Amino acid sequence: MYRTLCRIAFALPLAVAALPAFAVSSGSMMVSDCWIRSMPGDTPSGGYFKLMNMSDQPIDLVGVGTDAFGMSMLHQTQSSGSTSKMVMVDKATVPANGTLAFAPGGYHVMFEKVRKPLTVGSSIPVTFKFSDGERVEAQCAVRNAAGQ
Repeated sequence: MYRTLCRIAFALPLAVAALPAFAVSSGSMMVSDCWIRSMPGDTPSGGYFKLMNMSDQPIDLVGVGTDAFGMSMLHQTQSSGSTSKMVMVDKATVPANGTLAFAPGGYHVMFEKVRKPLTVGSSIPVTFKFSDGERVEAQCAVRNAAGQ
């Protein structure tokens, strides 16, 4: 029993210290599980993450930016029968007290004009801009084309 308590006492601070890498909040919005797909050369890269709205009102994600790329746009993949296409959107609404996932095949951020090659395993700072004026900066992991 004593050993178990000692292990928990040792592991708990480490787990809490790791939280900022996975979830960042500065007000009513939280960003978690952020990653960017590294692509070769000048090929645009996709950005994926989860948003959580901890307020009683819907809030829109209206922009995403990073110094690592010259341009970033909100996109949504839309399917019609056997075809799908990416469509640029002005905003993505996160429901009150709800979540919205940006994932392959759905909402995502298209990062273009990479300023320097991305290194798989590194992370880059990304700023998320919301309709209520809030800005949240998160560290987004760089993963390979397979998302690993």
